[in-house]
Amino acid sequence: MTKTIENFLRYVTVDTQSQENSDTIPSTMKQHDLAGLLVEELKAMGACDITYDRKHCYVYATIPASCGCEKGPVLGFIAHMDTSPAVTGAGVSPRIVERYDGGDIVLNEKEGIVMRAADFPELSGYQGQDLIVTDGTTLLGADDKAGVAEIMAMADYLLHNPQCRHGKIRIAFTPDEEVGDGAEYFDVKLFGADFAYTVDGGALGELEYESFNAAGAVLHVYGRSVHPGSAKGKMKNAILIAQEFQSLLPVFENPMYTEKYEGFFHLDSISGNVEEVTADYIIRDHDRALFEQKKETFLRCRDFLNQKYGQGTVKVDMRDSYYNMSEVLKDHMHLVENAASAMEELGIEPKISPIRGGTDGARLSFMGLPCPNLCTGGENFHGKYEYACVQSMEAVTKLLIRIAEKYAGYEG
Repeated sequence: MTKTIENFLRYVTVDTQSQENSDTIPSTMKQHDLAGLLVEELKAMGACDITYDRKHCYVYATIPASCGCEKGPVLGFIAHMDTSPAVTGAGVSPRIVERYDGGDIVLNEKEGIVMRAADFPELSGYQGQDLIVTDGTTLLGADDKAGVAEIMAMADYLLHNPQCRHGKIRIAFTPDEEVGDGAEYFDVKLFGADFAYTVDGGALGELEYESFNAAGAVLHVYGRSVHPGSAKGKMKNAILIAQEFQSLLPVFENPMYTEKYEGFFHLDSISGNVEEVTADYIIRDHDRALFEQKKETFLRCRDFLNQKYGQGTVKVDMRDSYYNMSEVLKDHMHLVENAASAMEELGIEPKISPIRGGTDGARLSFMGLPCPNLCTGGENFHGKYEYACVQSMEAVTKLLIRIAEKYAGYEG
């Protein structure tokens, strides 16, 4: 078993699930469990300049440049330690399905949990390869412990193979990416890289330098509860008004009906009663102008309902989360070109596409650290049907090493 897979199987058993709406970073203290483990492993392998931000749970380290490559640019690799709040990350029990035959995969015979090939057609592309799966009761954590494992395996290789030419490499592991705060306390100056890659994508070959423009919006609807037997002309049902708000949004600008560069409004959660309802939305679009239009549409829906039901009935708290990193990366396309070239040299077909989600790199790019996103070899993130391909993960580790070699003495 390779170092990459050994790392991964060890890391996924550490529960690092982050938590929405926390007022701390990290949002869960258990993320420190993996951070501390990584610090000890970095020390053991001989990494330098190890910094552990014990307050906010960031880990930084250096792989010194090989002899003769000290004057090249400083290249960074970044992955996040937390896993999604969507499905529990406690008690992860990974299993390797060797030489997958293309059929259904029984994850948990006792519970009757099966990953059906008909439901996940991309599985057919993995026939003959080894897949790491869950027992169907948790997520796996490939997002992004696959990235963590691959970066750590790369670091170990470079530190113990001085014949491999590379410049100074900085690596970092972040908390809370899944809840949008992974870059909040990232110290770009301390990190000291000229540019970097996040290793936080999916299937082998994915290479992303475009992301959504993103905002979060909390909808508050205030009603009036009256006994239903005498409610005529008096009751104002916050639940129905919230439903009406949703009905005003464009029907097909919904994640269920969108792909590629198409943006959306996504109702993520809703709770409440006749008196008061709170609903969480995310708003996304790759095009900045369309993004601004979507936010304006959202607010017009608020205004319309306030005119209909009275001022103060509907309130909206809205905040931009991040912007399309291509605005920054269009001036640093060598990062994309060199990654694509490295893939081709390793027999990997580059699949350049926009990110339909978030990554630390989106915010880091606007913080002065140009940062496209690389694949990890995982699939079906954020759910119990998540899996990772052994061969893909091993190929990603080789890809990171090859990219590091390309920047040995790189002059742009």
